[in-house]
Amino acid sequence: MTQPAHGTDTAARGALPAPAADWALFLDFDGTLVDIAEHPDAVQVTPELQALLGNLAQALSGAVAIVSGRSLAGLDQLLDGALSTMAGIHGLERRDGAGRIWRPVDRTESFAEARAAMQAFVGRHPGTLLEDKGNALTLHFRGAPELADEAEALLRRQCEALGEEFHLQPGKQILELKPAGHHKGTVIEAFLAEPPFAGRVPVFLGDDVTDEDAFATVNHLGGHSIRVGHGAHATVAQYQLDSVGAALDWLGRMAQGMGSASDMASGAAPAASAHRR
Repeated sequence: MTQPAHGTDTAARGALPAPAADWALFLDFDGTLVDIAEHPDAVQVTPELQALLGNLAQALSGAVAIVSGRSLAGLDQLLDGALSTMAGIHGLERRDGAGRIWRPVDRTESFAEARAAMQAFVGRHPGTLLEDKGNALTLHFRGAPELADEAEALLRRQCEALGEEFHLQPGKQILELKPAGHHKGTVIEAFLAEPPFAGRVPVFLGDDVTDEDAFATVNHLGGHSIRVGHGAHATVAQYQLDSVGAALDWLGRMAQGMGSASDMASGAAPAASAHRR
């Protein structure tokens, strides 16, 4: 089922837009392509998802990228070569269509005190987890949701100590301390300035408050923003898909339909389509 998202500042209504060959497709990972797990390492990528990403990239002439809060190294480990063009840590690192890696800022050394404080917090509180991404620190409290206020107070103190060049990014039972000024919207703009994304209509799928910058950027550029799932926060996304399964179904139909059209024009056999998880 698809429907317009609630809380949107756009006028879009009705069914999702028909896929087009001039799209540039940007995809969040956790909560969009895979269900969120209790532990980040518990996520598994199926062969069907790997095939889907390859088919989408083929159908859109390579203009497909993952835009995630995970690191590039973590994404590479999970995807195992299914897609190389991606951005990690909410835009703090990016691999472009030519395979070059860009890191606009590196403030890793600034996190020593915050890292120690977060490690001590995790040591005192079972059910919490510190994910050290180098250029960002993420505190997970999905296993201890009653600690949300205490976790936020800790990270706000650390963020204030670091100064205005740093930002506290909330998510689904996570909090991330990261350098300010770079987010999923800015990294989508960077992709769109280069081949194979340049000149295309941006389309972004995401599920979380961390995706709102990307939704807003895509809307501003005349593209299509699609939220996956029913978050508690208001959204500027134009459209909604009910779940990860619905998103995979929609993307699978897109890859199959666009691949078939391309194959008919070229005389090639259609590519295999992915199935719903």
